[in-house]
Amino acid sequence: MSIFNSLLNVQPVSRVRRNHGLEHATLNILAEQHPHLHLAGHSDMEGFWVIGDVSTEDLANAVDLALARMNAGESDLAIHPNCGTNFVTAGAAAGLTAWLVMLTSGRGLRQKLERLPLVISLATLALIAAQPLGLLVQARVTTSGVPGGLQVTQIMAGNQGRLKSHRVVTRG
Repeated sequence: MSIFNSLLNVQPVSRVRRNHGLEHATLNILAEQHPHLHLAGHSDMEGFWVIGDVSTEDLANAVDLALARMNAGESDLAIHPNCGTNFVTAGAAAGLTAWLVMLTSGRGLRQKLERLPLVISLATLALIAAQPLGLLVQARVTTSGVPGGLQVTQIMAGNQGRLKSHRVVTRG
């Protein structure tokens, strides 16, 4: 096992990755059941948050179904198209590409402006290439589609400002 894989399996990292996977699976199931519902999530070592107008009962049912389907082998449920990992990967790819192109543009404003079409073109290509890369980073690094012994212990409804939220607490 590589050092990188060993780090991903350290208990705190593994917990966050598994909670992140369960969060995504839950959001994917809620999207199947309620296609017009707009939700967001955030994971940590103790569980995850779901932010948006969903009933506690619908959320609890989706969490249970997500966990059951993941334990039955549906690890792809852990991948979500609107994950922050995708946005960070795309931003990093476009930003680094633009920076590298501008390194060789000279010092003057005119030379930099002459490079602008190239910067935009290459940054756009980097964004396109980053889409599948973001999904790969999710699958291999930031989420786990294998919940292992993860169990949900509590779901608490609340608010974050004017937004309805739920805290899903896990163990395992």
